[in-house]
Amino acid sequence: MEPELNPDADDLPLRANTNHILVRHYVLDLTVHFERKVISGSVVLFLEPRCGVKIETEGGAQPGDGANSLKIIGTKNILSSNLLESTTDNDFTLVLDCCDLDVSKVEEVDITSVSALPSVVRSEKSEVSSVNPQASFIQELLSLPSSQWKHKHQLFLLCSCAAGAKDGGSLHFCQDRWSLQVRKRGSASPQEFPRVIRIFYETRPTGGSVRWTKDQDDRVCIYTAGSPINNRALFPCQEPPVAMSTWQATVRAPSECVVLMSGEEQAAPTEDRDTRFSVWNYYVTMPMPASTFTLAVGHWCQVTADLPPAVSCSHGDYPCRFTEQSAKSQRVIPHCVFGPVSLLRKAQMGILKLLPKCLAAAHTVLGVHPFPRLDVLIVPAGFSSLGMASPHIIFLSQSVFCAGSPDSDKSGLSLCGSRMCHEIAHSWFGLVIGARDWTEEWISEGFATYLEDVIWAQAQQLSLLEMAEQSDLKALLRWRRLSDELQNSEEELQILRPNMENTGQVSESGSSTVKHGLNPDKTFMQVHYLKGYFLLKFLASQVGEQQFIEFFRLFVKKYHGQLILSQVRLCYRQFLTSEQLVLLLELLLDEPELRAATLCALQRTYTLQNRDAEVRHRWCELVVKHGHTQAYGDVQHFLLHDQAMGVYLYGELMVHEDAEQQALARRCLSLVQEEMDQSTRRVVEEMVL
Repeated sequence: MEPELNPDADDLPLRANTNHILVRHYVLDLTVHFERKVISGSVVLFLEPRCGVKIETEGGAQPGDGANSLKIIGTKNILSSNLLESTTDNDFTLVLDCCDLDVSKVEEVDITSVSALPSVVRSEKSEVSSVNPQASFIQELLSLPSSQWKHKHQLFLLCSCAAGAKDGGSLHFCQDRWSLQVRKRGSASPQEFPRVIRIFYETRPTGGSVRWTKDQDDRVCIYTAGSPINNRALFPCQEPPVAMSTWQATVRAPSECVVLMSGEEQAAPTEDRDTRFSVWNYYVTMPMPASTFTLAVGHWCQVTADLPPAVSCSHGDYPCRFTEQSAKSQRVIPHCVFGPVSLLRKAQMGILKLLPKCLAAAHTVLGVHPFPRLDVLIVPAGFSSLGMASPHIIFLSQSVFCAGSPDSDKSGLSLCGSRMCHEIAHSWFGLVIGARDWTEEWISEGFATYLEDVIWAQAQQLSLLEMAEQSDLKALLRWRRLSDELQNSEEELQILRPNMENTGQVSESGSSTVKHGLNPDKTFMQVHYLKGYFLLKFLASQVGEQQFIEFFRLFVKKYHGQLILSQVRLCYRQFLTSEQLVLLLELLLDEPELRAATLCALQRTYTLQNRDAEVRHRWCELVVKHGHTQAYGDVQHFLLHDQAMGVYLYGELMVHEDAEQQALARRCLSLVQEEMDQSTRRVVEEMVL
């Protein structure tokens, strides 16, 4: 067995041997069990060997093997189960990224009944020998043009429902900490390995890919956490971003629940009378990395909006919106907002009010929306960031709302609007154009941070002068944030390309590691947001912002559907915007001493407890720094309800060695620790306990 990795320090392994074989399509069939906090079911993988790859075993290359040969080392030393003992080291091993899953069975799927159907148009020349007709059928199925995607998905579904192969259908498998290895006796190469396999499994309650928690109405829910390990604790998959695939999924959940997922159409559930569960079906036709797969199940309520009716590309063949004439003029794509009952009013006055404007502004700036629809979900308080974008769905923290009345102050929408613009920008940079190496986060986050300002200014319909003033103010705030981070973090975590000259490189099998991927400190750093933003802002200053936006549009037109590397409102009384108020509070934080009367006047004048989370965070820092006991209630409220932003407040409460402040930190932690994101909880506990 290989040694366990230290989750606090080591790089994140991506084990899948993507240079040997690729998953081209996933069909998931899952059931959500809230009482046990597990998801059970199966996933069917449609596989395609990499072209021109031959396998060399430990015994040496076969005669005639050339430069395309790859060496597979015997796996006796890394496999910890006797389930592989009946195979030999000469058998090819499919390696999938897998963590915290209990796999019960892996079987080859017999698609004879489906491949016998006359409905598939067979190509005259098949790359697969007719000796293996099922492999030939899958090759032809995968090669069907995008114009036949509906037929293609029907065939995928039929294949996934087929029985297991009768003779030798059960495959040998083994799991270690980070992977699932599968073999078939006698299959010595990827070409001889089954093209369709089914994996039966169950998630674990403590798995890092899914959060089992309660929403703001105290009702049970789950959502994919977007954690460093991504989706490997949700289903066995190939995690490296080069493993682009499509998927379709059936999810069964209690009938009172809503299931939201990455999918190109809004799903309508059907009822399973036998189980009293609802059945939801989703699919995607754009090949995407498995890490972008997103799932949320809960007692969400929906608020709908009035909607308008609904080029030659370099990427692989799929139904592409960039070539659809109707998509080019669709400024506002169909959208829905979901959240708990207690936050519906704020969602209506905030998200639903701003979302059409933000979508239209993004279209003005960047052009065609890459995805045909959008769901926005207000996730539970334990969500560890302000937002997260996935295909067709955005998670937003409740911290984007003001603490006061949702319709009392227009400037209270600033954080909500700008954050939505950031996540919407990810549709172009981060999703439809992705980083080929996950260490190059700045390609998505730096671009989204820069475009956030441009799109939000467009959505607000600012004048050129107002736009420039807002841009300069945000730049100043970000510069202060970056300067502070550079002074208070490890130097090796500040590098945008930590793999340096090895960026984008993988092993012979296609496996790789994500530098610092398991380091919890990295999760809370914004270097890749801020350095990337300032690089782009500098470039814009050199060529002019309008010309720079034109560059973005050309960039999207050329690279969409591909993976890339770097080398290629006013306040109530004092008329301060939210950003100006943040700057004021940050400057006050530099003051060595402030009297209690001054802090009371500041709070009273600007009603700080009712401002957005960015303002309230600085206010809480002032309260803690100066021991302003009259406002400790504001600090507690922030730590309980703005978990996405309150992590470092715990440290500030502890560092002053004030017994009352330390007791406040421990009390707040005890109230929210069960719903906290695991990595966040670990960091806070290290500060407090």
